[in-house]
Amino acid sequence: MSEISGSSNYIDQLSWQEPQTEISDQPKDTMLSQEDFFQLLTQQLAYQDPFKPVENAEMVAQMSSFTTAEGIGQLNEQMTGLNSIMSSSQALQASSLVGQKVLVPTGYSHKTDTTGIDGVVSLSAPTNNVTVRIEDTTGQVVHSITMGAKEAGNARFEWDGTDASGNQLPQGNYVVKAYALQGDSSVELPISTYAKVDSVSISGANGVALNLQGIQGGFRLSDVLEVAKG
Repeated sequence: MSEISGSSNYIDQLSWQEPQTEISDQPKDTMLSQEDFFQLLTQQLAYQDPFKPVENAEMVAQMSSFTTAEGIGQLNEQMTGLNSIMSSSQALQASSLVGQKVLVPTGYSHKTDTTGIDGVVSLSAPTNNVTVRIEDTTGQVVHSITMGAKEAGNARFEWDGTDASGNQLPQGNYVVKAYALQGDSSVELPISTYAKVDSVSISGANGVALNLQGIQGGFRLSDVLEVAKG
């Protein structure tokens, strides 16, 4: 009986033993690396049908596809880093504008107790009878500036903040519009105004934005046409 038992134990030892897999809580990297790709390619070549071997062109295409995918992934990482550097550079550049006056393409502007509003009328051609109108938030015209005939280019204007009688108007937001006579009709002209930069905002979606005094909504750094002393 002892011999039979010993033989049985020996046979059990020769039987197939299931490999013990170690369970780990650590997350595994599911990305296919270059080493993994070449291992798969080697296995593919080892088990291919000898009567129907893989064509060289097909093998080259597989290698090219993997190389291209890996290159795109690396390029995306580099572009992400470059975008971060550019955002930081723009933020640093924009921060130097805080407290300064910038010229932006808008007719909405803010008047304080001590300052008026100045800006530029853009003319694509020589124009007659150019007039700048200052309106309050209700659309009422509070002041008009007659500029007369102007050549093509940028025509500057200044408003000291007073009405037609010379009375100082209260601080607040005003709308500046420019008109000119072309033929028998009056046309509105593009206008830009100066505004003081109060602060700078950094947004992942919109990049760097300049917050201007009294004007809602930020302006991009690329919108700035000119920088002047505050």
